[in-house]
Amino acid sequence: MIRSYRISFLGSVVLFLLFILTTQCCQNNAKEEVPVREKIQRPNILLIIADDAGWNDMSFHGSEIKTPNIDKLAKNGIQLSRFYVSPTCSPSRATLLTGIPASRLGIVAPISGKSEKSLPDSIVTLPQALKSAGYKTALLGKWHLGLKPQSGPSAYGFDYSYGFLHGQIDQYAHTYKNGDSSWHRNGKFITELGHATDLITKEAIRYIDEEKQSSKPFFLQLAYSAPHIPLQEPKKWREMYEGVFKATSRQHYAAAMTHLDSAIGEVLHKLEKEGLGENTVVIFMSDNGAQENWYPTWQYKGKYGPNPVLGSNLPLRDFKKLNYEGGIRVPAIIAWKDHFDPGYLSNYISVEDLMPTLLKIASAKEIPAGVEGRSFLGMLTEKDTSNHPIYVRGHLQESYIAKPWKLIRTRHLERPTEFELYNIEKDPSEKNDLLKEKSKIAQKMKRALQEQFNMDSDSVNVSIKN
Repeated sequence: MIRSYRISFLGSVVLFLLFILTTQCCQNNAKEEVPVREKIQRPNILLIIADDAGWNDMSFHGSEIKTPNIDKLAKNGIQLSRFYVSPTCSPSRATLLTGIPASRLGIVAPISGKSEKSLPDSIVTLPQALKSAGYKTALLGKWHLGLKPQSGPSAYGFDYSYGFLHGQIDQYAHTYKNGDSSWHRNGKFITELGHATDLITKEAIRYIDEEKQSSKPFFLQLAYSAPHIPLQEPKKWREMYEGVFKATSRQHYAAAMTHLDSAIGEVLHKLEKEGLGENTVVIFMSDNGAQENWYPTWQYKGKYGPNPVLGSNLPLRDFKKLNYEGGIRVPAIIAWKDHFDPGYLSNYISVEDLMPTLLKIASAKEIPAGVEGRSFLGMLTEKDTSNHPIYVRGHLQESYIAKPWKLIRTRHLERPTEFELYNIEKDPSEKNDLLKEKSKIAQKMKRALQEQFNMDSDSVNVSIKN
């Protein structure tokens, strides 16, 4: 009996020790596997924003401007062929970061001069929501949603920020058009030497290098200043277009685009080199259509002009500032290796849809209250052909888009309001106004537009003459 008890006791001890060792081993393995599993479920997000790049300003759309790296991204990703933004930069960026039309927030034009305007601090932003989902967040480059450090990126959810607060800068002096300081790191103004495109790229590569071993995924908003004026490109980029374009200003604009493309190529190469390419969602977009021309007088003391020809939005109509297709329909691409099959997506998508889409990709628990955008993730992974109406308001016009129709309203203080109606599927150049011919459709669209307009901030709503 005693012998039997001793064997049973020793056996129990052995089993207990084996249980402890097995448990510790499993726990250690679990600790090692969690970051990998999290990264698979929640990829890094790289959002690249060009500034004023037009529809016809990159070679994958048939332009003579060389953009091989953006072309490669387009080939390997999904081209969002009906991607709509605001006609100017601050509203597009505000909508992007909130999932709400910027006009609801009182932002319908570029924040400029000595303006105190900024994003409301009561709204949950995309970087704040991503931080709640376990992401690190950074913004490198252009902010343009508050001109002072206290209303800069760190106030709205970015862990790290570097670049410029204003809407445009001298590419080398890094000052605003009136001479104000703008270049900063985490809200503190700094002085650095170098072209803005190169400095922003260098910082992006450094950031990726630091975050490559992190157990947390990152959201990096990489917002370049190119090809926005002033154009100050090194000779090696300019000489590529001598003889290609007649206007010198167009040559310089093309140089800025190819310089930008090379910078994007460096960043994408860094992702691949560090083994992050397969687990990073990459989005490329422009914040609005191309600018037609620029004749500076007091800006930068007039030394960067004249610029009779800048970007091209052909075959789309018109330019930045207006709500015609050339102003609000922009080049856009989304790519995620081995997750999204390359191709084209013709669904109508708004920049406000990016926030809920990226939160879905990030496996966020919920979409913040008040977000009006709709996730288009299902369109990327399934044969979802749905479309939803899009409302775009600038400081000169409003538009309401419901496939295949687009209504444009131009309000005047001293004369009656003007309306135009286009079938943008058949007439992307908006040459044939069908307002009278399709009066019933026009009336329905007018009512829908006014309903959206009534939801906008009182600070930007003024009376109109009908």
